[in-house]
Parts: sequence; C-alpha cells; structure tokens
Amino acid sequence: MGENSAHEKLHVDIVTMPVDEELDWIKDDLDVPVLCLRGIVVFPNNVLPLLVGREKSIAALEEAMDNERQILLVAQKTEDTEEPTMKDLFSVGTIAEIKQLVKLPDGTIKIVVEGLKRAKIIDFVQDDPFYSASYELVEEKNVKGIEITALMRAVLTKFESYIKVNRKIPLEVMNTLVNEELPGRLADLIVSHMSLKLKDQQELLEILEPWERLEELYKIIGREVEIFEVEREIHGRVRKQIEKTQKEYYLREQLKAIKEELGSDDAAEIEDYQEKIAKADLPEVVEEKALKEVRRLEYLPANAAESGVIRTYLDAILELPWNDVSDEELDLARAEEILNEDHYGLEDMKERIIEYLAVRKLSPKMKSPILCLIGAPGVGKTSLGRSVARAVNREFVRLSLGGVRDEAEIRGHRRTYIGARPGRVINAMRDAGAKNPVFLLDEIDKMSSDFRGDPASALLEVLDPEQNGTFTDHYLEVPFDLSKVMFITTANVAHTIPRPLLDRMEVMEIPGYTEEEKVQIALRHLISKQMEEHGLNEKNISISESAIKMIVQNYTREAGVRNLEREIGTIFRKVAKDVVKGKETLSRITAQNLKKYLGITKFHYDKSALKDRVGVVTGLAYTQVGGDILDIEVAVVKGEGKLTLTGQLGDVMKESAQAALSYARTKREELGLPEDFHTKYDIHIHVPEGAVPKDGPSAGITITTAIISALSNRPVRGDLAMTGEITLRGRVLPVGGIKTKVLAAHRAGIKTIILPKENERHIEEIPSAAKKELEFILAEHMDEVLDVAMSRGEESENK
Repeated sequence: MGENSAHEKLHVDIVTMPVDEELDWIKDDLDVPVLCLRGIVVFPNNVLPLLVGREKSIAALEEAMDNERQILLVAQKTEDTEEPTMKDLFSVGTIAEIKQLVKLPDGTIKIVVEGLKRAKIIDFVQDDPFYSASYELVEEKNVKGIEITALMRAVLTKFESYIKVNRKIPLEVMNTLVNEELPGRLADLIVSHMSLKLKDQQELLEILEPWERLEELYKIIGREVEIFEVEREIHGRVRKQIEKTQKEYYLREQLKAIKEELGSDDAAEIEDYQEKIAKADLPEVVEEKALKEVRRLEYLPANAAESGVIRTYLDAILELPWNDVSDEELDLARAEEILNEDHYGLEDMKERIIEYLAVRKLSPKMKSPILCLIGAPGVGKTSLGRSVARAVNREFVRLSLGGVRDEAEIRGHRRTYIGARPGRVINAMRDAGAKNPVFLLDEIDKMSSDFRGDPASALLEVLDPEQNGTFTDHYLEVPFDLSKVMFITTANVAHTIPRPLLDRMEVMEIPGYTEEEKVQIALRHLISKQMEEHGLNEKNISISESAIKMIVQNYTREAGVRNLEREIGTIFRKVAKDVVKGKETLSRITAQNLKKYLGITKFHYDKSALKDRVGVVTGLAYTQVGGDILDIEVAVVKGEGKLTLTGQLGDVMKESAQAALSYARTKREELGLPEDFHTKYDIHIHVPEGAVPKDGPSAGITITTAIISALSNRPVRGDLAMTGEITLRGRVLPVGGIKTKVLAAHRAGIKTIILPKENERHIEEIPSAAKKELEFILAEHMDEVLDVAMSRGEESENK
C-alpha cells in the first residue's frame, strides 16, 4: 500500500512527541532515511497525516524513529511506480519530523509529519533495506520591502477569491494567513490548503526565492479560480437544465392528470402525433418542424383557435409521401404494348417515351424530363399522360391550370391567413401517395396573372430539375422533393406560354389526325368506349367503317377526335332509346342510314366548292384548335384606288395586303393588269368568318394571288391551297405550322398545296397517308405561284 493523506480518526494508542520551537537541531551533514511519497508533496510548516505500507517505507520509518524522528519526504515522479528507483524521485524534498506513529491491524502505519525545511538531495547513500540520502538544507530568506508586501497582499486577495469559489476551505484560514509576515512561509501555508496537481506542487517546492514563489503561486491561484468559475457556470447550466426538465415533467404530469380528470383526450392526441412522426421517417428538418408544432399544441387550450390550425398543419405534413416511392417498371416491350393499346398513331411521341425508359434503365439517377405536348384539342394529350403513367407503373395525378390567376394556387397560402391550405402541387402529391408520380399539368398555356401574382413564375421552380428538389410551399414552410416526379405539360399553342417557362420544357408537337387515323381510332377505341358508357353491347348495335368515314367527312371538321366521339355518342343514345322501348333486333349503322341518326350533314365537299373561281383563293391557317382552310376573296369595282380590308384582320395581315397590292402594281405590265388600276378601281379584300380575328404573315401569297386573279379576270384552281409570306419583290418566305395546315387541307379535299421552298423539310413530318394523296409545289418566287395557281382554259365560276 502506498502513502496517501489520512484524515480518519482511529481509536488506537498514539505516541505524541513534543514539537521543538527551534530547528537548530536539524543536521545536514548526516545521512537521513528517505520516504517516497505518491501523488503528494509536503511543504515546510505543513502538518499532514500519511499512510505507509511499502516495506522500504516502513523500514525508513523505523530508522527515523531511532534517529531523532527526522526523515526526508520526497515525491516520486509517477504515482503508478510501485518500487521506485532513485531516478523516479524528485531531487528536492522536505525534511520533516514524525509527530505521531500508529501501527494499524492490517500492517500499515499511520503517521503525522510536520514539514520543517526544504532539502536538496546531494546523493543517495543506500537503497536497501530503505533509501538513505545525504542532503543540503535550503535556508529561507527573510525579505522585506514595499513590493514584496504588495505581492503578499495580492496573493492573499487572490486566495480569498479562491476560497469563495472553492467553498471547501474555511474562511477562518484567512485570519491565520493575514498575520503571516514571512513571504516564503505565507506561500507554503497557502499551498498546503490548496488542491493542486503534483507537477504544480513540486514546482512551487523547488522555487527557492520567496518572491518568485509568490508570483508563481499568484498565477496558479488565478488559473484555479478561472477553472472553478467555469466549472460553476457549467454546473449551474446543467442544474438549471435538470431543474427545467424536472419542472416540465412535473407540470406535464399535472396537466395530463387535469385533462384526464376533465375527460379531455388531448394527451392521447399528442402521444398519437408523436408516434406518427416517429414512424413517418421524415427528413430531419421536417421532423424538427413537426415536433415543434406538437409542443405548441401541447400547451394550447383544447378550444383555442390556433390548435385547429396546428392540427390541420400536422395532418398535412403526415399525409405527404416524403419517402414513399412507386416501384417503377422499365420493361420496354410492355410499355410499347400499352402505348399502342391506348393510342393509335402518335409514333414520334411513343418513340420519345420509349427512349426515356431506355435511358432510365441504363442510368437510374437520371433526372426526369419535362415534356410539353402541344397540339389541337382532342388529339389525345391528356390521355397520353395517363398511358405514360400506366406504361412505367407510376401513380398519375392531373392538375388543370386553365384560368389559374393566383400564385397561391401553386405555392399555397401562408398559415397567417384564415383558411390557409397547401398549394395544388402539394395537394396533388398527397393524392398521389408517392414522390415519383407522373404529374400532368394540363392547359399550361391558359394561365394568366393579375394583382394576386403570376402563377407561371411560381411554376419556374416546379419545372426546373435543378431547383425542384427543394420546392418550398408557403403553407408547409419546409422543402419538399419534386425531383423524382415526371412532369408532362399540355398546351394548344406555344406562343402564350412565357418564354422562361417554355425554355425549361422539351416541346413535342402533336399534329392533327388524318382521315384514316380518325377512322381507326373510332373503330379501335371510341366505339367500344361509348358502347360501355351507354350500356349497350354488340347484340344491340354495329357501326360500319363507311359510316365512320362519312361522320369524319361530313359531320366533323377538327384536328382531334372529340367531336367524332360526340357524334358516335349521339348514335348510341338513339339506339339506347330504341332498346329501352323494346327493340330486340340489331341496329346496323351504315353510310346510307346515317342521316336518320345524325340529321343532315354539317359539312359538305362537293364539286362546286372545289371549282375554279376568279378572285377567290384558298389559304391555310393555323388556329388554337388546329389547322383550318379559309377563302380569301377580292372584289374590284370602279373607284379611286381605295383598299378596303374586312374580316377582323390583324395589323400583320393588313400589312401583307398592302405588300401584295404593291407587288401587283410593280408587275402590272408583265401580268397584263389594267393600266392605272390603282387610281381607277377600288379593291376590297375580305376573309369570311368575320367574327373570328385573324392575323399573321402567312396569307401573303394567297392575298397576292387573289388580287391578281380579280384584276386580270383569270380563275384560280379550286383544288389548290397555299401559304407563305411575300416580300415587295415577290420572294416567298417560310411560315410555321406547316404540318397542321397541310392536314387541314387534306381533310377539306384539297389536292395541291403550294408551300415556300424553305419549308420543304417540314413535308417529312406529314403522315405518309396524307402525303400520298397530295401534290406539293415548292415556290421561291411569286411567279412560280401564279404559274401553278392560275388555271388555263377552265370555265370559271363567276367573272
């Protein structure tokens, strides 16, 4: 057992020796036993109890008791050393006198020693059976002066601060220290009352000059005071936290008991919310926000208005699919089969979707594209989005943007407003139940903005793959990941979509259907759909292919198949009425009896409509509902050269008419036009369907041809249509919407189409079925247009 401080009171016999007032009897020319101390340093003027257990230490005590009770106390450098050697001991120690010695029953010895003087070891004389060394005493210098007095007072003041923060040292100690006049003795007395590390104690013991010892002690006391203050601050914080936690627990239990007594189930609701949040596996930010709201709800009265707002908010958080993902199926053969099953035609769109699935299979981390399907109404844009979702085995949600004016419809309302709710994007994600659905934004070109904000600008973040991973709804106030959503938008026209929004999407134009495609769509999809909706079966009704073709030609004129489906529905309703009345025979719908069900034809293409006419030319137009044809009429009457334009023409179209007239004047002689016609005749240009606004430069060559035909009295071919912009020198410039315009001409029975030469590449986009039945004339100059358009030798309709 090693030497340690011993403060226990033991009821044994104690041998007490008188303490000499003078220290002259200490001899430094004799060898003295050495007692090795572990973890402690004994200073002069310090009385301290020690426990002694090692054999060498006991032997040293026995020798000292036989030799005037004088012993050299030396600390060992490392406490763990059980059998220290001479190298393990410090070179400076303290000569002490053994005041008491008590042998304990366990074989150890308890002693009380008093430090007398510092001693420096000169040499070790022996090491067995105990250490013995020769030493040299260090005489304490009695220094005086103003500076040393000030230093002593500073040390005392600092030690007083130490006593206040330590609280283990009685304040009475200060009374003894204040009366001490010797600086070295004062330092030793102060150290004896402090709990310092062995290194600091030995360092102070080895400082021989009293003022240097006081200065070092002042630094050490200051450091210890700072440490105590930090410890007290930490302890205070911990205690406050514990007290706060205990207080909250106590109050919470009281509140719980009160609510149970009143019959309230708020406590159960709070626990239910906490349990749901723990199971929801929310992102860290979202979970922290939700728990904060739960804590707020916990302290609110049950009937407080704010508690209802918080409950609604928590329900919205917990209903969202933060981590729920649909198992995507990337089977290309299956996807292609589903797309062909749901839609006839649209080969370009199907190919693009299959390409996306192929890349997705090779690179699962690829960000989903944002497709924008632009086409006329009824061509299948919305239903195509549903087919895509079915093909990739994802959930499908649809959001109609038509007429949306409020930005809050996209981003939601802030919770400060009464009746606040999340935006329609977040609501759609909640309905989807997965964070990777196919999200269809329908009619994106029909949005508008007013004083409530610009919803199109709010969509910029939604439809940007680089930003929508942290989409923040104003109601939720936490980011929601939209990066795994496959967005598909639909529009009728592109020019009304804001340019920054359009730039984020991959635009794919869906053309109108050809006559043959419409017939096939009706036979494969529309008839079976309407039959099911009207409660009929194949025993009640059959529709022939010739009847469908007649409906397409004489009862509809559209790019899509919406009106075609309505007409078929009209037939089924009449058949359903007959079935209810008791008709049991099969109703066969053919081209011959179609009029019985649909009435007179709405559109009729006969020979007179395609006959050559003077001053009337068929043009091609592009509208929001697809392509269409329009007749441009020119009448020439005597007058003063006035140009009249009617039919709600826009500024660009009016300018095209002015350019057409100027071209005719420059080519008067070559075209054989009347002399000075621009001063002798008034020219009236009219475009029928005057209630419909019309604009654009693409009617330039059509107006020019009509003017020249009217002035020269030469008819224009009735089976021909044209489109193109004209310059003052007669050049034919390219225009847009070629594919849609050509399909409209094909539906109208046109056989020949004049297009600008630079639009030649767009002919490849036209379906082969329509292309085979049409003749295309590519013109670079107006002369080429007139050579084809002006008929020769045919009888005109009117002159």
